[in-house]
Amino acid sequence: MTKTLSLRDWAMVLLLGLASFLPGLASLPPVDRDEARYVVASQRMADTGDVIDIRYQDEPRYLQPVGIYWLQALATTVLDSPAHDSIWAYRIPSLLGALLAIALTGWIGALYFGRNAGLAAAALLAVNLSLNFEARIAKTDAVLLASIVAAQLALMRAYTEPVLSRATAALFWVALGIGLLVKGPVILIVAGATIAALLAWDCKAAWLLRLRPVWGVPMMLAIVLPWYIAIGMVSDGAFYERAVARNMLGKVGAGEQGHSGPFGYHLALFAVFFWPGCLLALRAIPYVWRERAAPAVRFLLCWIVPTWIVFEIVVTKLPHYVLPTYPAIACLAAAALFAPAPSAAAGRIVFAIVAALWLVLSALVSAAAPYALWQVEDEVNAVSLSLAVLGLGAAGASLYLLWKQRPPAMVGALAVAGVLAWGNFFGYAAPRLDSLWLSPRIVAAARAARQCESGVLTSTPYHEPSLVFLHGRTRTTLANSGADAAQALAGDVQCGLALVDVSEQPGFLARAESLGLGVRPASRITGRNYSNNNALDLTLYHAGAVREGESAAR
Repeated sequence: MTKTLSLRDWAMVLLLGLASFLPGLASLPPVDRDEARYVVASQRMADTGDVIDIRYQDEPRYLQPVGIYWLQALATTVLDSPAHDSIWAYRIPSLLGALLAIALTGWIGALYFGRNAGLAAAALLAVNLSLNFEARIAKTDAVLLASIVAAQLALMRAYTEPVLSRATAALFWVALGIGLLVKGPVILIVAGATIAALLAWDCKAAWLLRLRPVWGVPMMLAIVLPWYIAIGMVSDGAFYERAVARNMLGKVGAGEQGHSGPFGYHLALFAVFFWPGCLLALRAIPYVWRERAAPAVRFLLCWIVPTWIVFEIVVTKLPHYVLPTYPAIACLAAAALFAPAPSAAAGRIVFAIVAALWLVLSALVSAAAPYALWQVEDEVNAVSLSLAVLGLGAAGASLYLLWKQRPPAMVGALAVAGVLAWGNFFGYAAPRLDSLWLSPRIVAAARAARQCESGVLTSTPYHEPSLVFLHGRTRTTLANSGADAAQALAGDVQCGLALVDVSEQPGFLARAESLGLGVRPASRITGRNYSNNNALDLTLYHAGAVREGESAAR
């Protein structure tokens, strides 16, 4: 059994990752709210050169450490124009993190279960919904996943091999340091839960010394401490109070921003977010039970189960929280696919039922893109429908190939189904949902209406960070009310613009009249804010002249 991947294999993994992740990377507008907040803060870092403090416009953004902002600021500085205003550049770190994660997953799979299993594990991770979303979005989770898989690879080798090289031990501590700079203690939760479960299972701890903690821990701290000390000084301790006390610990006991769910939330959503590989993950359960005493299987189980339980206990829940367990699930699913399985009539009946349900889910996933175009834009799109039919056909072919016991071809068909489904949704349909992408339409209207280049756009109550990024963080202000928007517009009568929803127009017009400010509507933008599901009827206003003898500041 070949336990390494050849250069050709690595090229196949890379090409699959690019085919899966690239569609939509540049064409998707900035996504509210998290992505747009990250890129505005990273843009400020690139513009100002301040690599310590993290700010969204002028407000501190002390939620996560600085690692992702460094990577995004570097990407836009190297790859983008001096304006740093192209969203795709900020997404490059996420793309590279996702590619590295699938490559490391393939490495683990090949090392412990053979070449075919390694390729299959990489493919299953590359085409699931959760990673496909994160690979296209400029935030922490794809880069965090790469650091977690790197750390877990080193930890797994320490557990299963009698001798560990210094380079592999160093990989563990460097990966921990990077993870701590990207998203704080999340990587410690995964590695720590894995270690705790293994210690409880084996009642042995000597293998941990192979990681050389005497010099490994200082190496990790050398990566982490300089910035953590610097931000503590710059923020006068506010970073620790907000990031640790409010953001991290706050998520444990309460559902932040409405993102909560019962115990079992992640399990209930697993079939969707690990599609199409969820079929093979469920099929692997009997294999995992039979082989649970094997060191590699035991390690992967201890990677998955305690981490999963931790995130089921945490009250705040989002589907991507359990993404760090997906590489281990992919490896076990791939190992089971290529392992000889005992024949059992009852097992075949159960799997037939599961396969039928999976095919129904595949039809729903494949139909998501054309359905979204029909519902949102009232458009029956032939291209999207064709891609959906092809994707469902590939899913059906994968079932047939599994029945014919042709695992490599089955994985190939499964990968094609995933690439077509997510390419259709993220790359083709989603960028065409104009009714949902309000910020690009607002910016286009503002550019058409603007009488000079330097004017500021004041918006109320539409405060989405995508507008701040697309229009310019220094040329966009967010007013608390229509009256405040009129006040701001009165201070820039030559070049300013105000964007006011119908709900704030009475206050805006009344304040404008009291200021002696003539206002003229330039355009109207209607749609639905997908961040809060509010329908909006926005009017873009020009400023008129202030009547003689009246002050715009009153």
